[in-house]
Amino acid sequence: MSDWRYHISHNLGTLTAISLFVLMFVIYISNHEAGLNPAVATTAANKAVLLALVAMAQTIPVLTRGLDLSVGSVFVLANCLASAIVVGTIGQGLLGCVAVLLLGVVCGFINGAIVVWGRLQPIITTLATGAVFYGIALWIRPTPGGDVQYDIADFVTGQLFGTVPTALVVLLVVVLLVWIPYRSSPLGRGAYAVGSNEQAAYMSGVPVEKAKIAAYALAGFLASLGGLILTFNTYSGEASAAIGGTYTLNSIAAVVIGGTSLFGGWGSAIGSVFGAFVLRTIEDLLFVFDLPPLWQPLFQGVVLLVAISLGAVRVFRIRNRLELFT
Repeated sequence: MSDWRYHISHNLGTLTAISLFVLMFVIYISNHEAGLNPAVATTAANKAVLLALVAMAQTIPVLTRGLDLSVGSVFVLANCLASAIVVGTIGQGLLGCVAVLLLGVVCGFINGAIVVWGRLQPIITTLATGAVFYGIALWIRPTPGGDVQYDIADFVTGQLFGTVPTALVVLLVVVLLVWIPYRSSPLGRGAYAVGSNEQAAYMSGVPVEKAKIAAYALAGFLASLGGLILTFNTYSGEASAAIGGTYTLNSIAAVVIGGTSLFGGWGSAIGSVFGAFVLRTIEDLLFVFDLPPLWQPLFQGVVLLVAISLGAVRVFRIRNRLELFT
């Protein structure tokens, strides 16, 4: 197989998600009464980046053949904590941001530690810890409210140079400084190896335990960053189980649409980002075509079914499982 055919085959899921998003976004902009302008782009970006970050958080445990059902709860917990401590001067607000992100890392580390050292299934572990994290969020913010440092919030949810949505720049920085270095690191390669075959990875000297714990800790960091940006968007916090559940389920859908295998060892957080963009654009399309919001689950289900079907085509066509890695 030539290099270009290999790269296309290897990144087919990501390329499909990108193509689908571009098509849907062009239809959206073409039918929007204001067209594409900084205000429209910023509004769309501020909504899409939230799910994109949670989808990235979900991707990394999935690569290890796990599933993190607590990402939505960490997202909500970070939102509630940020609404309480990201206040005051700019310096105090930045310290609060660091504390929120550290909390996310701690939550992820707890998930990873229980999965690795407690030897429990990830889906059961994160279902339980997610309930605990939500309980803490409810304790911090029993009723919706709070505040946030307005200068930081206005900057993150605004525009750079009056045109480029800052939230998109933040997402790009996360991809360049977090995802790409992680994927190239020993722990990142270890996550792929563990997802492909944990026993073979262990026998090959891969630090399986470290790779798993790092995956869940990084997932917690990304989910908390999404919750922090949610606070910047809403200027408040809310311990909403509905929001947490919706983001958790949509993050899994975005992962699948982006071409990451739920069986582990295959995929990319970049694909999940565009999978999240696809899901968010569905909501925008319903708005511009004045369709009932109740149709949204239908369209999301159709897109998800198509993505799963495209991913399955490759598996159906192979005669030897070793072809997946050649």
